[in-house]
Amino acid sequence: MSLRPQERYKVELRNIAKRFPGVVANDHINFEVEAGEVHGLLGENGAGKTTLMNILYGLYQPDEGEIYLRGEKVKMRSCRDAINLGIGMVHQLFMLIPTFTVTESVILGAEDATRGFVNIPQAEKKIKELSERYGLEINPRSKIWQLSVGERQRVEILKQLYRSADIFIFDEPTSTLTPKEARSLFSFFRSLAREGHSVIFITHKLGEAMEVCDRITVLRRGKLIMTVKAERTNERELANMMVGKDLVAPIRPEVEVKEVVLEVKGLHAFNEDGNLVLKNVSFSIRKGEIFGIAGVAGNGQSELAEAITGLRKCSEGEVFIKGKNVTNAPPQRIRQQKVGYIPEERVTRGSIPDFTVAENIILGYQADFARRGIFDSTLMDQYVEKVVEEYDVKTPSIDSPARFLSGGNLQRLILARELSREVQLLISEMPTRGLDIGATEYVRRKLLEAKKMGAAILLISEDLDEIFDLSDRIGVMYKGQIVGVVPTSEANIEEIGLLMAGAKVDVKGEAK
Repeated sequence: MSLRPQERYKVELRNIAKRFPGVVANDHINFEVEAGEVHGLLGENGAGKTTLMNILYGLYQPDEGEIYLRGEKVKMRSCRDAINLGIGMVHQLFMLIPTFTVTESVILGAEDATRGFVNIPQAEKKIKELSERYGLEINPRSKIWQLSVGERQRVEILKQLYRSADIFIFDEPTSTLTPKEARSLFSFFRSLAREGHSVIFITHKLGEAMEVCDRITVLRRGKLIMTVKAERTNERELANMMVGKDLVAPIRPEVEVKEVVLEVKGLHAFNEDGNLVLKNVSFSIRKGEIFGIAGVAGNGQSELAEAITGLRKCSEGEVFIKGKNVTNAPPQRIRQQKVGYIPEERVTRGSIPDFTVAENIILGYQADFARRGIFDSTLMDQYVEKVVEEYDVKTPSIDSPARFLSGGNLQRLILARELSREVQLLISEMPTRGLDIGATEYVRRKLLEAKKMGAAILLISEDLDEIFDLSDRIGVMYKGQIVGVVPTSEANIEEIGLLMAGAKVDVKGEAK
């Protein structure tokens, strides 16, 4: 006798609908996950995948639909219900307290107290056993602040294992990992699947989904598009399902590079805590060249961008733009050298949310719209309307506050501000972080257009695919130093990954 439909799956979401004011986030979605399966969940930003998983994890209540776990209908009133039913979620932003130990972080909220006391040695023993069993080796007594990004992720995973999770949800887990760490994570996924657990893997990296997933579900604009076996699809087909059209990857143009635009010599700088975060950094970028900086977050990349753009003081070393010494010059003077800057944080650093779209687009260039000392708002509006149309910034009005823009549209606004005028040097930090596949393709195409027009570009990214696709040369930062530079044509992703992790690797090329 055949099983009832819901008994075939460990997880089944049936006709799930969720609405927010003016938005249908989930439009009667059916989603199933089998025991022993790694199931990929793909979709652009706003497709509804995070909302769907928040419903499964009890953070949201569905307006319509039902949830079945292991063939039984359940009601998720909170994430506590989900945890008690064996669901664990590893969020993209880790929820850890820096001053806690690994053990304290893992048992927080799941303490087994006897007479008011928690048996820490017993908890440490269990954590050590779990870490060794699943290849997540970590010292239970280490403080969170002492750990790398990859090690902190292991702590989040151990939290779920400690609570005996059976269904695991991972939200963009590889966004800050080295290739080696990502492969270790995928190996862990397969270990869970072999034991009969279920893994839901939310990602925007199509290659990773194809590599580790058994089946893949694609959402678009709140609707289920398709669930397909990974072996029966490909990256191009998945991308088409996600955006509803074919995407053509931009081709890096060949530009003859001669003139040095940016030269950094022996740069040193300290952070706010007085620690040396840049140590003898030297390199140069020529006109029409993209120099990619790879590295795990926290190795000095952001401080390097700030030092070049005048936002951080250098204690030693020099910065030259077109031969002019701009070391420790104020940001406005550096901007006047035709320098554009796309910061890592588009909300807090790249824009002023309460300013209008128009005000944000001219930010830093207000003097260009003054006539005889009087600001000309008509001239500004004409310019902004033209740029908004050219960069396809979707906004109800140029007078709308920037805080109402989506992440992709806010990044288009920043690109419009920095690239709609002549740029000789562009500093671009994490330009596609958090963007969906369509917005990512757009941003990358604009960077390559700027390169073709002769801009020298410093590209700082944690996405190695992006670094390899866009860069002419690749430098790796580790603990505030550039530990290797290699032409992209001679680069090996494994060697770059090892350098990112601090291993000593012989590579061709050198920092100049």
